[in-house]
Amino acid sequence: MKKFLKQWKLGRPELNTSCFDISRDGELVLHEGNYQYNLFNLARKFGTPLEAAFPFIVEQRLDDLKDIFNRSIKAFRYRGKFFYHYPMKASQNKEYVLPILSEGGNLEVTSANELWLVKRMWEQEQFSSRIRVICNGPKTNQYLSLISELRDKGLNITPIIEDKFELAALSTFRGDVGIRLDPQVRVHGHWDKKFNRFGLTAEEILSFGRIRNLKLLHYHTSKQLEYVEDIVGPLKKAMQVYVKLRKTNPNLDMIDLGGGMPVPFEKKPLFSTEAVVKKILRTIMKACEKADIPHPDVLVEWGSYLVAPAQLTVYRVLSEKSVTNGSIAKQWYIIDGSFINDLKDTWAIRQKWHIAPVNRLHSKRLTRTWLAGLSCDSDDKYTAGGKYILLPPLDTLEAGEQQYLAVFDTGAYQDALASHHCLLSSPMKIVIQNGVITVARKRETAEEVGREFGW
Repeated sequence: MKKFLKQWKLGRPELNTSCFDISRDGELVLHEGNYQYNLFNLARKFGTPLEAAFPFIVEQRLDDLKDIFNRSIKAFRYRGKFFYHYPMKASQNKEYVLPILSEGGNLEVTSANELWLVKRMWEQEQFSSRIRVICNGPKTNQYLSLISELRDKGLNITPIIEDKFELAALSTFRGDVGIRLDPQVRVHGHWDKKFNRFGLTAEEILSFGRIRNLKLLHYHTSKQLEYVEDIVGPLKKAMQVYVKLRKTNPNLDMIDLGGGMPVPFEKKPLFSTEAVVKKILRTIMKACEKADIPHPDVLVEWGSYLVAPAQLTVYRVLSEKSVTNGSIAKQWYIIDGSFINDLKDTWAIRQKWHIAPVNRLHSKRLTRTWLAGLSCDSDDKYTAGGKYILLPPLDTLEAGEQQYLAVFDTGAYQDALASHHCLLSSPMKIVIQNGVITVARKRETAEEVGREFGW
């Protein structure tokens, strides 16, 4: 059994697979305390494609992150506090948002529509007045109006100034505001760009002098940062601005590092969260003590870090065909879903996923495969970056037996980015929590998909 767990990289906390195991029959199972869920049985019961979401993993990861920060704060005698803000763009699904709120997480929104969801929860009293909402992204008049409305209704809301237009538009805002810095530091990550359209330069921010009710300095660099220095480097630049900005804005006492904390999508060990947290606190303390100013409260918006590991997507293999042209892979496995539709990052940013069988995990013979989706698009495929995926061969299946596979870490961004290329239906979605399995989204019929296009 240990051999197969190692082979499929299951049961390893550092790879976000500690909850996953293999049954005696060679099937993928998930543990939640004393509860156990057999993913092979669920795939056969609900059909595929199937998204399985696990809110308890989100809760565990948030509690662990808060514990790491708070232990380090105490050990270093850091005099600020830690706050986690969940960026709703990572996944607006309530099976993640509500558990995060229940565990004391705060929110970050980037559009008027996301803030409308917050308004709905606030009016239904689904979270306490201690929860803070940060508003990033370009501010339309509708967005600005909703910010002011919710501030007047008592929501703890902080809009982040993105440009000079927003500085003027928020000049009479009666609550706290933040401002976004473009640190102009190159990093190694998915979204690092030579030109960044977001935020203001250090020179622009400092030229504004006193900013009414300025409470927070915010910045964001990239997604899926590769090295510790990719997190620490921009923070050093931001702290230089923070120190200067505080001279004219004494109410400034919070710094928001944004997102970027990586997820081991490929199931290779990354730097530890604890090591990063210690580096963050030491960097801030050094800058503050040199300038003789108080330590600020620290905020992070690590969205994928929290929710990506809390979902996997299951497909059934429909058929196979040989890979021609002398490739390293031997077979195409055609699945009953679509990478372009269901897992958009496969195509958009060439995301590499960890993929494992859902059944026959004890198979001693494996074949080198590539995967192809159901759409007619030549980009609807997954080739592991030109490498291959090892999966059980189909020629050893017994009569009537089907092969299923699981794509791990699909909880962030994929639902919001999903499409209907070739009018394919979205996967069914189930939520697994406390021994209960709930259907969150039914599989769409052809009529329902067609209606979205006016038919």
